[in-house]
Order: sequence, then structure tokens, then C-alpha cells
Amino acid sequence: MRIGFDAKRAFQNGTGLGHYSRTLIASLAQHFPAHEYYLFAPKVTQRFAKGLHPYKIISPGSFPYRLFRSAWRSLGIVKDLRINKIDVFHGLSHEIPRGIQSSGIPSVVTMHDLIFERFPQQYNKIDILIYRSKFKYACKHANSIIAISQQTKEDLINFYQVAADKITVCYQSCDESFSRQVPALEQEQIRQLYQLPPRYFLSVGSIIERKNLLTVCKAMLLLKDRLSIPLVVIGKGGDYKVKLQHFIKEHHLQDHIIFLSDNAEANSNEGFESSAHFPAIYQMAEAMIYPSTFEGFGIPILEALSSGLPVITSNVSCMPEAGGDAAAYIDPLDAEELASKMEAIANNKELAAVMSAKGLAHAAHFSTEKTADAIMQVYKKLVP
Repeated sequence: MRIGFDAKRAFQNGTGLGHYSRTLIASLAQHFPAHEYYLFAPKVTQRFAKGLHPYKIISPGSFPYRLFRSAWRSLGIVKDLRINKIDVFHGLSHEIPRGIQSSGIPSVVTMHDLIFERFPQQYNKIDILIYRSKFKYACKHANSIIAISQQTKEDLINFYQVAADKITVCYQSCDESFSRQVPALEQEQIRQLYQLPPRYFLSVGSIIERKNLLTVCKAMLLLKDRLSIPLVVIGKGGDYKVKLQHFIKEHHLQDHIIFLSDNAEANSNEGFESSAHFPAIYQMAEAMIYPSTFEGFGIPILEALSSGLPVITSNVSCMPEAGGDAAAYIDPLDAEELASKMEAIANNKELAAVMSAKGLAHAAHFSTEKTADAIMQVYKKLVP
């Protein structure tokens, strides 16, 4: 089978959609090596190209698409799918090219979330119209839809009236590097490289309102005089980050909250930019703090559990799907409850060890092999 992927995010995105794309492509190639994998990429960037070079990469090669690469991804790519005799095409991030339904090539689309429909106030109105148009088109014309959680499947049914039998829930996996123990010496080298404290809590994700880092800052304020363990934040942000920084300054938390993504070394180190150093950073932490108010899945939860790291997350949306019986759950807006859970894990090694063991066991249900097999079954229904 010749399987084609929309690989824009795989080459250009360093966060959730990029991690999903790269991990899934690599997992399929690893566990189903008999098939051929084609990456259709409007732009190939060196940041992630190293890990993607074994596959056949197709980019726009003729005028006008060499100049208008986004148009090639949305429309012109169909011609290249035919030329390369693709058997099934997978849009990895909410989109499929227009006209593919007339090409005779079956298509699959992964829908991660409909967060912009739930929280339109957090999005630009023009962006909402663009997203809605693309997402609805994909849901209507793709032969099969993959939802990364039951929550996303329910949202597709409720917001877009997609038939339930058209949607298959295929949970994602994370990079296998998180489940491999990083040697102590390497951990210490990375600690020194980024000047990480001896003990720290960890928060990972874009610094936006929905990720709810303000509640974590409020919990840190409550713990300020009780627990000398800072919070390390990995993620970038804009206006919401400025709001957080005002809160931090007002309450004198500058020594308690470290924005690692602002670190000069982090901004110039390939190991940080490519996330290669993240497993060590995770494994040295006390706990992952992830009180998001809504997610499509919440991949940092799975990365943390795979690392043997205790997780505190929200009791809403899909977080219980990702964390299972291994995570500690809170009301995402209750700073006191969060502070209590953080303090309990930091002060109770037995509790932390139990959570770590449960996390490793739960993460095994989301292995790359299981994810790849679930996705492959979707392909095989379309290409017997």
C-alpha cells in the first residue's frame, strides 16, 4: 500500500500537531514496514527533516505552486497524489485537499479538537471562519474520520452532526524516547545546560488562556512559604503570558516560576528545539502540572506518564481519558486543591512512587504499536 500524508505539520510544527504527525508516521513505518510512506510537504525545514528523511518526500515542483505552496497543499496536491499512485491519503491535522473526493483516492482525516467552536472568544473571527470551513469540508468529504479522543468524537457529532459510524477513536501515542530511562549522567548534563534547580514542578504547553497556567501560579503563591520547589514552564505565549508575568511580579514569584523557553540556551540549542532533551527534563521533575480547561487529548499527560512522572490534571474534558487511573484530578479553577495535590506529591515519596508505577502501566495502553495498528485498520477498510 502507498500511503500519503499531509506532512506540513510534521516539518513545520514543534508542538502538539507536529509531535502527533512525526510520531504517527514513524510508528507506522516501524510496525508496518512493508508499506510505502509518502510525505507531501509544502516546505521542508531542517529542524525536523533529520528524523523524516527515510521517507519519500514530495514538495511542489512547478509553477505556480512553487510560489504558492499553501495553494498546492489545499488543491494542487491531488495531481501529485495521482502521479505517485497513492492508495490512501491521510490529512493529519483537520484538513484534506479540495477535490480529492473526485480523484478516486480514498482519504482519512484526523480531527484533534473543535476548541475554537467551544471557546470562540479566544480566537480571531476570521480564523474561526477559515477553520470552520476547512474542518467541515474535511468531515464531509473524507472517507473516514479519526478522532484522537472520545471527547473529540462527541464534539464532531454535536457541533457538525457527523455520523458516529464515520468516526473511529484512535488514541495517539507519544515519542518512545519518553519511556526510555535517561542515564543519570545525561540528566545531570541537561540540568546544568539549562540551569535547572535540584527539584521542580513542570508545566508544558502553549501559554494561552485555555491551558490555565494562571491557576498554577496561584497555587505556587499558596505554596510560596510552605514549599521551596519552583515551577519550570516549557511553552511560548503572547498576551496571556504578559498577564501571568504581571501576576508573578505583583506577588514576588520571580524566583518561583521559571520560563524555560525564555532561556538563552533553550532558544539556541537543537536538543531543546527538537524536544530531544524533554525526556530528561520530564524525568527529573517532581510532577507534571496540567490543569487545562479543555483539550483534544493532552499529549503532555501521556509524555509524563510514559516518563514515570506523577501527573496532576483537570477532571474535565478528555483529561481523564489520557490520565486514566494514574493521574491525580482537580477542579482546574481551584488553586487550593491544586496546591494541596502538589504539596502531597512533593512531601510523600511513597505516593509519588505509586503514581509513577501506575503511570507507566497506564501509558503502556498508548504504545506506538497499538496506535499504529488502530490507524492501519482504518486504512485497510478503505483499501482492502
